[in-house]
Amino acid sequence: MMNLLWNLVRREEGQGMTEYGLILALIAVGAVVALGLLGDQIAALFENITQQFNTTP
Repeated sequence: MMNLLWNLVRREEGQGMTEYGLILALIAVGAVVALGLLGDQIAALFENITQQFNTTP
């Protein structure tokens, strides 16, 4: 059992997937922060576009 755990720790095959996972998590956190900061402005932009569609004959 100990050998199995030691081999899992020493193997480097999953290292690439771990790095991709960390990059993906960082991008997701950045997107959430950006939407949190710009959310009101984006909503106002879409509202403006919607109003222009509704008032155009």
